[in-house]
Formats: sequence, structure tokens, C-alpha cells
Amino acid sequence: MKKNKPLWRVSVTTSLEAEDAVTEMLGELFDATAASYFNLETGVSTISVFHDEQPDAKELSTEIAAELKRIENCGLKIGAGKIEIAKVKREDWKESWKRHFHPMEIGHSLLVKPSWSKKRPRKNQAVVILDPGLSFGTGQHPTTSFCLNQIVAAVCDRRERRSQSAATTKSFLDIGTGSGILAIAAAKLGYQPVHAFDFDPEAVRVAKENTRKNRVDGKIKLTRGDVTKLPLKPARPYELVCANLISNLLIAERRRIVNRLKPGGTLVLAGILAVEFHEVRAAFEKLGLKLTAKRVENEWCSGSFCFS
Repeated sequence: MKKNKPLWRVSVTTSLEAEDAVTEMLGELFDATAASYFNLETGVSTISVFHDEQPDAKELSTEIAAELKRIENCGLKIGAGKIEIAKVKREDWKESWKRHFHPMEIGHSLLVKPSWSKKRPRKNQAVVILDPGLSFGTGQHPTTSFCLNQIVAAVCDRRERRSQSAATTKSFLDIGTGSGILAIAAAKLGYQPVHAFDFDPEAVRVAKENTRKNRVDGKIKLTRGDVTKLPLKPARPYELVCANLISNLLIAERRRIVNRLKPGGTLVLAGILAVEFHEVRAAFEKLGLKLTAKRVENEWCSGSFCFS
């Protein structure tokens, strides 16, 4: 394919609440991975997908509008729902992301940045390099950010309590890994072993690519898996478990998830709409867990739990 052949960008502006649904819709429509950008100042999410061939603008707009209506009928507020179809230079499409994605520090221990950033890490600060446009999970979404903060908090707490005689490590399980950002961060921060899985084969492919780029592919066991098919009794429990899944799946598979948590460990639940969090909390509290940390940001709510 000629390098000077243009690409066509199809974008939809929507609310953070509907971001995941619109991202999935565009991805399925084009059989390609859609990328999302959330503007913290305006509260607007922009979902984009790139295509080699010029689409029929009128026909495509009608089809997307119908899909947006379907999403809205499911109870999600789609916001503006503005559809934009534009031609972009092939060599410039990645450059357009540089206006939106900037380095992000999680405490003093972790720096998440795109590959083009020249920001240098602090002393002893782990670095995760992740570019947008490949898959969801660049750390910008409130649920991903909460998970990263909990991973950093747990490792810092471990270091503070470490005895002089031996250095202990924490095990980590990432359920619904997406781009692999959480597993990569955990591996960079010294968690061992680190296991991660996702039901979506495309997510697993992208996550494996990201682990190679961050040179931690040898430290992470990454597989395709279905949380609904996990054995009730796991081969091993973990000290930190992150499950970034929709509410009904978290509730339905709560026993499988909780059984993978070690006594004294931490379970992080994310990807939950704020209006549904109380149901998720109640379901997990019935299994003997208590809420230890919580964050509400826009329409999303995430929480950390431990055994009471």
C-alpha cells in the first residue's frame, strides 16, 4: 500500500457513560480497533476509527446514527452524538493523537507515557509506555486510573512493611486486561507472578504486543480466558486482583473472582457505573469483603475490598 494514500477517520463524540458502548459499536462496524479520548475539561469522549477506503458518508452516518439510538434505548446517555468523517494523511494520523495524550504520573512510583513523550522518569520511577490507537486502556479512563493507583498503593505499602531480612513480592491477577496496562505496570513495579487474561482475542493480541514493547513479556503470563468458565477452586490465589468488568458480570461471577483472592489481599473492582455500585458492593460484602477505598468520577465508580 502506498504511503501517500490517505486514511479516513470516522469519529463520534459522546459521553463518558457511553464511551465503551460506542467504542465497541464502531469497532464492530469497521472490523477494526476503535480508539477513545476523554477530555477532562469538557467531559466529552471522542471515539475514532481509521479506514483505508472512502466511505459513503450519507449511508455511514445513517447507520451510525441508528446504532447510537440503539445504545441510547439501552439507557445510556450518548451526549452530543456528533458524527464526523474526515480524510487524513496517512503519515499524520498518529501525530493527531499527540495533542491529546500526555504523560501521567501515578504517585511517585509510576509514569505512564506515550512513546513520543520525552518526559524523563524520577529516580526509581517505573515507566510504562503505551500509545493510543491500539486498544482501550491507556490509563486516561477513571476506572483504569483507579486501578493503577491501587497497584501503586499496594506496592508502596509492601515496601514500607518489608523486613530487613527478606524482600517479599506480591502476586497479581488482571481479569479483563484490555491493553495490558495494569499487568505491565504490576510487572514493572515488581509484582510476581503476574497473570492476566481477556475474553477478546484482539485485546490479548494487543496486550501481548504492549508487553513486548515494554520488555516485560517474560514476566507476564497472558492468555485468552473467560471469567465465566474459571474453575471455582483456583490453582493459586493472589495478593492483588483487579477485575475491570461490567457490573452484571462482576455480580454473576463474584465467587469465582473472590476465590482468587488471598486472605489479607486486595480486590479492586472497576468499570462500574456509579448508579450500579451499591449492588456490586452488596454482592461482594455478602461474601465477607469490606470496602476500603472508593472513587466516584463522572458516571463511574471503582472500589477496593479486603476480607473483613
